[in-house]
Amino acid sequence: MTATSDYVATVPSITVLAQRNLVRLFRTPAILVPMVVMPLFFVIAFTGSFDGISQVEGYPTAKIINWVAAFALLQGASFAGVGTAGAVANDLENGFIDRLLVSPIRRSTILVAPLAYTAVRALIPITVVLVAALIQDADFPGGMIGLLLVYVGGVGGALVLGAFGLAVVLRMGDIKAMAIVQMVSFLLMFPSIGQVPISLLQGWMRTAARINPVTNVMRMIRQGFLGEVTWADTWPGLLVIVVGLAIFMSWARLELERRNP
Repeated sequence: MTATSDYVATVPSITVLAQRNLVRLFRTPAILVPMVVMPLFFVIAFTGSFDGISQVEGYPTAKIINWVAAFALLQGASFAGVGTAGAVANDLENGFIDRLLVSPIRRSTILVAPLAYTAVRALIPITVVLVAALIQDADFPGGMIGLLLVYVGGVGGALVLGAFGLAVVLRMGDIKAMAIVQMVSFLLMFPSIGQVPISLLQGWMRTAARINPVTNVMRMIRQGFLGEVTWADTWPGLLVIVVGLAIFMSWARLELERRNP
């Protein structure tokens, strides 16, 4: 069988496994609450409480919503990645992953299917936050290219965290791994340029934001809300997503091979 026919044969398996998780998602609406309510909370809370920050000299926009929207939608997308860890952990505990490992499907399917589910799931909070921001009179001079980068950055960030979650869950083998994935998500999101630009940060917060890979992804997403889209603000975010996926998917593959019966 050729590599191409192998790939084609895998697509139906990926689709079925991803649909299985989507069915579980919509049968349990409570799963949707954190990734929709929390981002909306950030949009409302930060817009109302920190609106005065936009009047500080050097702040890059006159409307705080233009700055906060990127943080909120990326935070919502990150919950999709955390949810992937939870779904895989459940499948490990109920033995579904072990049954897949002794089945004739390709091992890569076991890893790609949860990420396909992650990508679809991430579209929900991204769209909800984007609509909420526009309702609150957010600007969007970036046009269609800026909109595309919003979704690329949001879904890409969710995929990276989802791949990390896969690796951690396969390593630990139970639902406790979710706590680690969620903690890492928060530790990456908040010491970044979520609320204010690097130029207005001081001390260790400025250093943390400068080296934090999330800063590059957020900067890429935020372009559409602030002005023209530039390659200089785009490629670092794309690089973070590509490198992150390569590293964590390789780790997840090693952990999956370790579990082979």
